[in-house]
Parts: sequence; C-alpha cells; structure tokens
Amino acid sequence: MSFASILLEKRDGLAWLTLNRPQRLNALGWQTLQELEQALADLERDQEIRVLILTGAGERAFAAGADISEMTGMDSPEAEAFSRAGQRVFRRLEEMPKPSIAAINGLALGAGCELALACSLRVASEAARLGQPEVNLGIIPGWGGTYRLPRLIGRGRALYLILRGEMIDAHEALRIGLVERVVPADSLREAAEELAHQLLRKGPLALAAALQAVIGSEGLDPSQAMDRESTLFGQLWKTEDRREGLSAFLEKRRPRFQGR
Repeated sequence: MSFASILLEKRDGLAWLTLNRPQRLNALGWQTLQELEQALADLERDQEIRVLILTGAGERAFAAGADISEMTGMDSPEAEAFSRAGQRVFRRLEEMPKPSIAAINGLALGAGCELALACSLRVASEAARLGQPEVNLGIIPGWGGTYRLPRLIGRGRALYLILRGEMIDAHEALRIGLVERVVPADSLREAAEELAHQLLRKGPLALAAALQAVIGSEGLDPSQAMDRESTLFGQLWKTEDRREGLSAFLEKRRPRFQGR
C-alpha cells in the first residue's frame, strides 16, 4: 500500500509503521488518521504479520500532537468529529488482536502521547518527552487520553499531568509506569525489535486472547472479567497451538506455533 504521511514496512512477521511528517514533527491530521486506519485494517487482515511497531520519522518527534494548523479553522461540531475520528482509529489499534509497540523516539505530546497509550507496550528513547499539554491551548485531550492515562498510571498522576500540561522526560515516564523501558536513542530501534521478536516466539492465538482478556475486561465487574478469562482459556484449549505448547514444554524444546 502507498501512503503520503506514513510508511509501512513488513518483514518476517513484523510490521514497522512510521509517521512520516518530520517537517511537522509528525503531527496528526485528517490525512494521517485516515491512512493509519487503512494501514491498521491491512495489518489486521495480513495473517503473516503478528507484531506491530509504531514510531516517528526523524530524531525529534514520535508525534508532537494533533495538527494545530488544521484545528484552528474548526467549529465545534467539526472539532467533536475530529475527536471521535481519532478515538475510533486509536481504539482500533488498541483492540487489534496483535501486540503493538510504541517506539517513542522523541516528543510524544497530546495526540502523540495518546497514540502511544493505545499501543500494547511502550519503549522510549532517553531523548523522549511525553505529556498532555492541551490545557495550555484551552482544550483537553480528545483522542482517549482522559480514559487511558488514568488506567495506566492512576488517576492522581494522570490528573497531575493533564491539569499542569507539562512534559516529563523518559525516566520519569518509566518511574510512573507510562512507558515500560527506556534505552539510549541509538538503541531504540534495536530494543523495539528485540521486544517484538520476543513476542513473535509466543503463540499468536494466546497473545490475541491475552489482549482480549485485558482490554475487554475494562469496565466489567470482577465476576464478569473472570468469566471472560475462563471462556478465553477454554477456547485456547481447542487449538493446535495449545497442544504444541504443552508438548514442547514436556519435550524440553522450543514450540513451533502455527496460529491454529
């Protein structure tokens, strides 16, 4: 597929999706949203792809936010539609039955931070800066930040970031649980691929079920969440991957999962 504002590379079960507007610090506008949605739909269908890594082109930004030049001309209904569109695309990323890794190479602010939040895991360069600075513009996060951030780092810390509108560095993001790993800038790609290859060695059906169990349990009471877990556990018991995984363990060898 050919895109104007993103790059999509596939090889050996892994996809790299790169926001490719470095001259705009990879700001997210309507076109980028539409292309992200198209790329995610393609990746969902592609049975060869099992893990996705998202990053930004250039050295300065993962994504510095939504495209302010597009937002300034919006009226209230258009702004609400823009918010709903971003939420829809990021929800699709979050619910994709394949793990996604945000490789945060620089600024991840506003919508950029929200994009990272929608990924399954986050690896940050030491040069990364993250935050939700929308209140400085007289607005609030609109692409899921007020929902996902409290669930990831807790309500108090989320409000501290959102209400102050200040950036934090990568090590502070690691301390509060906003990212899972911090690495030197020149090691980011290698670290993200290392994590991706760890996931590629796992059973793809098990990964999908684990994602579904965790993401799908949000908003459920404990009894409903446990019931959902048991259902998914039982469904995996019918798969060839489950038989292969248990056999490999008993035979002391690496499993050869087929996604069946």
